[in-house]
Amino acid sequence: METVYRAFIVFIAGYLFLRVTGKKAVSQMHTFDLLYIFVLTNIISTPVEDSNLGKAIIYAGITVILYKIFIRVSLHNKLRWILYESPTVLIQNGDIDRKGLKKVRMTVNELLSHLRVKGFTDVQSIAIAVMEQTGSISVIPKSEYRPVQPNDLNLQVKKEYLPIPLIMDGQIVYHNLKYLHLDQDWLMEELEKMGEKIGNIILATFLEDGKLFIDNNDIKDHKGDPYYYKPGRDN
Repeated sequence: METVYRAFIVFIAGYLFLRVTGKKAVSQMHTFDLLYIFVLTNIISTPVEDSNLGKAIIYAGITVILYKIFIRVSLHNKLRWILYESPTVLIQNGDIDRKGLKKVRMTVNELLSHLRVKGFTDVQSIAIAVMEQTGSISVIPKSEYRPVQPNDLNLQVKKEYLPIPLIMDGQIVYHNLKYLHLDQDWLMEELEKMGEKIGNIILATFLEDGKLFIDNNDIKDHKGDPYYYKPGRDN
């Protein structure tokens, strides 16, 4: 029972510390972000093996505070260049920068692989490719190779509308209903008109025209239709 208790306390403490830290530390991580995660993980896992539960939580708290201080310090321009690595140019104006590749210890094959993931197959079409401080690679194509934008054709486009989820996995999203100044009674009436039940709905969204889009558990049979081919043996 004591083992379960310790594991539970360690798990909850670790979760709370990461929540206090914020999203940044667990997304695209810098060097000291990664170091922080490793140190915190080792500290909070210690009580599972011995009896220093209180000390471990105190040390973890101190680590979180130090990390938050580092984050604050990194906001100052003069210190940012000390704490963060500079971006490294890998391609410029269609030419591969071999010094840049050597600096980040990347082969040409790896570079080409990253470019394919970004949707680029030809190095000559790239204006600049940079490895950012977080290790991700940013790619900007030359102007003649980038997708055509509405402004290029002097087209006026309407404002982008983001469909608002009202039901997800059979659960009503009440705060979105409140945001739209709607209530559950309105939603139930709409579902009744459409012959739908909440428990059978994967996703229901509020569209720009005030109507509902519903994706339910019913799957249409398109067997034999080549436009609906699914890879694998479940055809």
